[in-house]
Amino acid sequence: MRLAAFRFWLRLAAIIVTLAGAVPLHLLWRLFRLPSPWPRLYLGGLGWIVGARKQVIGRPLKRNVVFIANHLSWMDIPILAGATGTAFVAKADLRDVPLVGWLSTLNRTIFVRREDRLGIADQIALLRGALAEAWAVTLFPEGTTSDGTTILPFKASLLAVLDPPPAGVLVQPVRIDYGDATAELAWVGDEHGKEHATRVLRRPGHFTVHLTFCDPFDPAAYDGRKAIAAEARRRIEVI
Repeated sequence: MRLAAFRFWLRLAAIIVTLAGAVPLHLLWRLFRLPSPWPRLYLGGLGWIVGARKQVIGRPLKRNVVFIANHLSWMDIPILAGATGTAFVAKADLRDVPLVGWLSTLNRTIFVRREDRLGIADQIALLRGALAEAWAVTLFPEGTTSDGTTILPFKASLLAVLDPPPAGVLVQPVRIDYGDATAELAWVGDEHGKEHATRVLRRPGHFTVHLTFCDPFDPAAYDGRKAIAAEARRRIEVI
């Protein structure tokens, strides 16, 4: 028990120290209007601190792409960001989480309120604006995390930005797999975010996360968001 607490505080201290180093460098790059690598480097480092050792299979696109991934844990975000530099679409509630919300803004997170039916056009416009600037953007169309043993149905409504798709944008499905550590790391049920983060930080040792980037496809070749969602899910499932 004491060793688990020691791991927790050691990892938390490492996260804070690396953050204290990365933020001033990020702001310096922004001051000179240079593309900043520091959010990506910091998030990749955060994944490493919590024990993730990633193995990338396939070749991720760098821009003009929407990554569609299954969703297991909050760790999916720093691990994927570290591997690709992608921005994310996240629930608006995340913006209000201390520190995490601010960090998310540094990585150009696009916050949406899924229950806001009247504001959906504005949210789609934000996404299209990001893609127009050639960002890589990640969507988690399951809408929540799963236990890792199954992939939940994809909610086609979350792919509204691809109906119709912006010109030149491809979809690349991504399978996230924590292997033997899945049961320990997946965030499911009513577990509070703080409890889940604490459980991950207290966990001993390292784990391998496999990021499998499927062949990209042109969403314009499919008849609407439901067909795009079905094709992305099919490619992830067959891995």
